[in-house]
Parts: sequence; C-alpha cells; structure tokens
Amino acid sequence: MKITEKCAVSIHYRLSDAKGQLVESSFEGEPMIYLHGAENMIPGLEAALEGKVQGDTLDVTVDAEQGYGPYHDGLRQEVPMSAFGDIEDIVPGMRFIAETEMGQRPVQVTEVKDDVVVVDGNHPLAGQSLVFHVEVLEVRAATEEEIAHGHIHAHGGCGGHDHSHGGGCCGGHDHGSEGGCCGGEHKHEGGCCSDDEAKEAKEGCDGNGGCGCRH
Repeated sequence: MKITEKCAVSIHYRLSDAKGQLVESSFEGEPMIYLHGAENMIPGLEAALEGKVQGDTLDVTVDAEQGYGPYHDGLRQEVPMSAFGDIEDIVPGMRFIAETEMGQRPVQVTEVKDDVVVVDGNHPLAGQSLVFHVEVLEVRAATEEEIAHGHIHAHGGCGGHDHSHGGGCCGGHDHGSEGGCCGGEHKHEGGCCSDDEAKEAKEGCDGNGGCGCRH
C-alpha cells in the first residue's frame, strides 16, 4: 500500500541538522505513527514520503520554509521578571505558556538578566535545514474515527514518543505555533507572560517538543 492521504503511517527516523549533528532518533525506541495528509508532519518530510511503501528508506533534506519556518526576531522578547509571578529559580531552557495577542503560545527562556527574562517563541529548529533518514515500517488505511479526529489513535500520541524537547518531525505547516514539532506562523509581535497567566508548561504540552500531535 502506498502512502497517500488518510493513511496511517509508521516510520523510524533519524534527524540531523545541516552540520550533521544528531538532533533526534526514534530507532532506539518506538516508531512514530502519523496520519498522512492531516498536517501532523512538517510539509517537506510529508511530501517526500508521499507514494512510498512499507520497507522503503529515504534520505531527505528539508529547508526551513518546509520545516519549522524562518527565524523571527520579533518572537524573541525581554519580559519583566515580575511577569512570572511567584515562580522561582527561572533558568535558561525552561518553557512556559505565554499569553499573547494571538492567544496562548509556548516560549522558552534563553537568558536571565537582573530583573528581565529573555524568552523566545520560535520553534527550536526554526531557520534551520533538517536532514532526515527515514524507514517506512507500516502503511495502512486510517480508521474513520482517526480521520475525523485528525490524528492516529496510538499510545504516545502522534509519535509513540513523549518527545517534549526540541527535535522531531511532527508538525503542521504553520511553522511553530503550537506543537511539537508542530509549528505556528510566528505572526504576532507583542505580548508575553502576565502575572496571572504565566505558568510553566507541563511536559509534553509545551508545544516546542518532538513529535507530539497538534493540539
């Protein structure tokens, strides 16, 4: 069976950056399962998988436009420490859900100054070319329920992994708004954490991580 729209596809993948540095691999764990054609996957990789069958392997380089989009300087902002309320010990790498003009979106702390915190709403892989090695493990027709819900019903969500860090390959074409490798379009320029809304994101739902399904 060939990979086409409304297929449930199981793959193993290895993701490296343009310099050959390994970002993430599923080969040591569970495969990733996604619904083809439902924007569960970054568009460049999904396009490369179109028409492939079980047992196929492929190597593909995905540019930033077809991955997590370009890097937007406007999504890197300085936020007063007071905006984080009673949260203590804020350090680089922490992720939060921020209130913005476009609603809630994930941000990551990149720098902590005296009374200011620098946060970045770009996906960690924004602006980068991505190099994938992929093995197609299984292709089947998705169930009506899976098609209606827009994702595969499998343990671990979209990928079978927790993948709450910054790698992976799941994600829609909107370049980094929400999700795992799911992306958003990076259009807003303003807003960030408020005293009431700033809160540390729970693991797996910060939107900046690996292969979680779009929410």
